Amino acid sequence: MPEAKHSTSPAPYATSDDFRRVFQEDIESLYQLAFLLTADREKAQQCFVSGLEDSLNGTPVFREWARSWARRTIIQNAVRVIRPGPLDENAPPSFNGGSTSFAVEQPETASVLQLRPFERCVYVMSVLEHYSDLDCSLFLGCTRRDVIAARIRALEGTGVQSTLSISAG
Repeated sequence: MPEAKHSTSPAPYATSDDFRRVFQEDIESLYQLAFLLTADREKAQQCFVSGLEDSLNGTPVFREWARSWARRTIIQNAVRVIRPGPLDENAPPSFNGGSTSFAVEQPETASVLQLRPFERCVYVMSVLEHYSDLDCSLFLGCTRRDVIAARIRALEGTGVQSTLSISAG
């Protein structure tokens, strides 16, 4: 009986075309993610473009991870752009919709945009994107305790909990 051959070749990595396809297919949800994190349409566009560039030029990832990697790069860019911190407790909400106001946004979106930057990022990352407290703390450069406290404040502030969906699937 012949021996079964085990493939030792590595799993295929995502190509530039794979990432372009992800960003094209998921353009609305990726932009929505960037917008909810930054609360600023211009910064959201910057994060979207930077996310695409980082995905194309960054660390190789398995093809199956391309979608989650694209979302991760959007989050990283948004955090880098707005630099939210747990010590910014007196920071006002930073919504900048350009010519848009809260009244134009869906109620769930508007309630998220009204959160302070740190609470908004924690809410989006932990509640909407389902990142662990540890992952959130690593992205945001804070303690898990800061993340937990911010999520509680955000949930109280939105009254929405997890009804807002920005997932691609």
